[in-house]
Amino acid sequence: MRWLRQVLGRKESPLDPGRQEALLHDVRQRFGAGAQAGIAQQVDEVTRLLDGDDGLVVAGRIVGEAAEGANAELLAQAFDLHRRTGRRLVVDRRNYRPLWQAAGRELRWPFYALPGGFHPYVQVTAAVTAIGGQAPQVARVTDPYALLTHLFEVLDLTVVGWEYGRVRVDVDAARLVERLIATARELRAAMDEQPPLPPPVRELMRRNNTVAILDPAADRVVGGVNLGAELRVGLLV
Repeated sequence: MRWLRQVLGRKESPLDPGRQEALLHDVRQRFGAGAQAGIAQQVDEVTRLLDGDDGLVVAGRIVGEAAEGANAELLAQAFDLHRRTGRRLVVDRRNYRPLWQAAGRELRWPFYALPGGFHPYVQVTAAVTAIGGQAPQVARVTDPYALLTHLFEVLDLTVVGWEYGRVRVDVDAARLVERLIATARELRAAMDEQPPLPPPVRELMRRNNTVAILDPAADRVVGGVNLGAELRVGLLV
């Protein structure tokens, strides 16, 4: 793999783990639901902070932590549901849709309670944006295949939240999905070999319905998104 060959071929790594930890702590503590600035403003500021090689490594860690944290939260919910009701639920990271189709009303959308405190529409959206804007460089400083898997996992969980988890589809939610699709496209283009698209993405591609987008400040429709069309245009190359 190109990314591994390039990392191993360096005489001296320019990456600074100490700076990465400091940046990760800063992004975690200063931004999110409790910040005074609006979500769009926070996304822009965090995206600027995640510039350069260390910032891109941190962006990858944010996306990975969101995916790992969401999976851990769903496993805990499935265990609790089994303990209380005897129902056994399969939590498959490759495709969350069957889980939510079976028990969506009994599950909580995991991105609102991530263990690390990241907000899906702030830090996660900013990390995805930074990765998409510098995809060729991302493929040189981290494993793009693992990162792409996490991007698709976040996309899957976001959309099933809309469909089965009673998550409101507002401007901030739509921004996250739009940037996930665009970033997946850019990252795939930067890879030596493009892996197959995961089953949830292929299922969504077969659809042609439009989802209404609400204004986050009021219950009024301000637009719409056709996920099937967006995915077909963005990922079928």
